[in-house]
Amino acid sequence: MSPDPCQARRTYDTFHMGRSCMDLYSNDVGAAFVNIKSFVAYVGGSPTNMSVGCRRLGLNSALLTAFGEDPVGDFVAHFLNKEGVDIRFSPRKPDRHTSIVVLGIEPPDKFPLVFYRENCADVALAIEDVLAAPVAESRVFQFAGTNLSKEPVRSATLYAAELAGKAGASVVLDLDFRPDQWHDPRAYGIAVRSSLSSVDIIMGTEDEINAALLTDPQSILLSHSQISDARVTGNTAEHVRTLMEYGPQVVLEKRGQYGCRIHQRDCATDDVPGFSVTVQNILGAGDAFGAGFLYGYVKGWDLWKAARLGNACGAMLVTRHGCSAAMPSWEEVTAFVNDRGGL
Repeated sequence: MSPDPCQARRTYDTFHMGRSCMDLYSNDVGAAFVNIKSFVAYVGGSPTNMSVGCRRLGLNSALLTAFGEDPVGDFVAHFLNKEGVDIRFSPRKPDRHTSIVVLGIEPPDKFPLVFYRENCADVALAIEDVLAAPVAESRVFQFAGTNLSKEPVRSATLYAAELAGKAGASVVLDLDFRPDQWHDPRAYGIAVRSSLSSVDIIMGTEDEINAALLTDPQSILLSHSQISDARVTGNTAEHVRTLMEYGPQVVLEKRGQYGCRIHQRDCATDDVPGFSVTVQNILGAGDAFGAGFLYGYVKGWDLWKAARLGNACGAMLVTRHGCSAAMPSWEEVTAFVNDRGGL
C-alpha cells in the first residue's frame, strides 16, 4: 500500500492535526519525581512531534494546532517556525492557554508525566479552523486519538479527516491513548471507532489497540504514573481484525524494542525487527516511529521498509533527551541504519 502517485504535486507531503505543548523534561535522569531539581523546556505533543520528525527527514510538513495568546505559545510557535514546519494556519485562541507537560525520566521503565491541559488552546480548534487550512492539499493527513476527547476539536478533526480522504489523501490515525484525557476510558474506543470510516492506516501500541475496543474499565492496569500510562489487556490480534472491519486497511502495531508488526486485511502479519540500543527515554519514540514510517510511505516504499525506517527513528529517539528536539535528521538516521547493516 502506497499513496496515489497523482498526489505527488500536492502542496504538502504530510499534514498533521492535534495537540501541541511545552514539554518540561527532568534534567535529573534516574531521579524519582519528588527529587527532581531542574527541568529543560522542549516542544511536544504527538502530532507536533511527528510534524517535526517528518520535516527533519526532508518532507514538506504542515501542522494544524492552536496556541494561546501567551509566552508558552510564543515558545512553541518559534520552535516550529525555526524547524520549517508550516504553522500559518494554526490560530491563536484568546482566553485559552498553550498546554504544558511535565516529565520525569527514570530508565529503564519509569517515565511519569503530568498533563496540564485545562482550558488549553488546541482543544478549541473548530470546523472553521479546518476550513481555513488546506488539509486537502496533502498526500497524508495524520491526527491523534486525543483529538477526539473533547469538543470542538473532536468534530473538527473528524471533518478534517473526511475532507482529506475525499480529496485523495491517505488518512493516518495515531491512537495516542492518554487515559487521563477522557471522562471515561470506554469513551476513547467509541470516539476512535467513529473516525475509522475515514482512516486508511492506524498506528498504535498493543495497549492502545486494546483500548480502542475497551468495554470493561477493570481491564486497564494503571502504572505507577497512572495519570499518564496504562496497560490494557485483551486479544490484540482479534481487536486488530475488528478495527479493520471499520475501514482501515493497515494497522501498524508498535512493539518497542521488538520493532513493529504490520497487519493488513486478508494478509499474514509481518514482523519488522527493531534496533538494539540503550534506552534513556521512551517518551516520543512512537512519534519518531511515525515520522520515519510516513517518510517511507510518502516516498512509495513498501510497508516493511517504511516501518523499518520508523523503527530506526524510534530507536534513535530513545537514546536522547527530549521529543521534538531529539527527532533525527535524514543524514543521522541514514548513518545509524548503515552502521547496522542497512534497512
